[in-house]
Amino acid sequence: MEKVLTVVLGGGRGERLFPLTRERAKPAVPFGAKYRLVDIPISNAINSGFRQIYILTQFNSTSLHNHIANTYIFDSFSRGFVEILAAEQTFERSNWYSGTADAVRQNFIHLRPQVPTHYLILSGDQLYRMDFKDFFVKHLKRSADISVAVTPISHEKAQGLGILKIDTEGRVVKFLEKPAPGEDISEMKIPDTQPSQIRDRRKKQEYLASMGIYIFNAQIMEEALDNELEDFGKHIIPASIERYSVNSYIFPGFWEDIGTIKSFYKANIDLCS
Repeated sequence: MEKVLTVVLGGGRGERLFPLTRERAKPAVPFGAKYRLVDIPISNAINSGFRQIYILTQFNSTSLHNHIANTYIFDSFSRGFVEILAAEQTFERSNWYSGTADAVRQNFIHLRPQVPTHYLILSGDQLYRMDFKDFFVKHLKRSADISVAVTPISHEKAQGLGILKIDTEGRVVKFLEKPAPGEDISEMKIPDTQPSQIRDRRKKQEYLASMGIYIFNAQIMEEALDNELEDFGKHIIPASIERYSVNSYIFPGFWEDIGTIKSFYKANIDLCS
């Protein structure tokens, strides 16, 4: 029987959102009047039927801890939970998380006892609504080792995101992290074999960006993190392309990375319109 363990990455400093992050972690920043950014991945997971959720925290985490403890309370007969895993010192390690992958690696001691078959890795600072169950079903159907959720973007937005090249079967064959201004990335365009609604020429959405949302087979996760690589987007995914079956899941819906004051303001205004 498949068992998916959801891990939300919530330890970032959120320097580009300062001063909103002066006294709180970025996922704890209020959004939409009464919510926090972290509520978005948590609610998506719960509504998709994935109710065993860990939140990895590190920086300015008190506000985030209080919010999680007061908001997500499951009844005693439920197997669901939303629990905090804060950065900690142990006899083996005494360092802070050095990246997203390192955060998961340092918490294997807490994750392994759940005996998951798969891990769903989510970012704590994005705005979207996704059916993770559909994402997971397609991961299984394709017999993938790793699946990456991707969204169509324009050439202009590609410079601030990690972009992927896929083959005609949807398999990821190349990953480019935040291409430099003026860099030729034409080879990364969405293949013509993809549906026209995805490769929307009118909007010039000719590239695919990683959403920072991943599904890993549990054993593959252990192997992929059996090193000192620090970050999923910068290191783990690019290194896994040649070694494992890494598939894409194209998400055509609304998605916004809430990484700057400008994007945070725009997302709040869009929510009101």
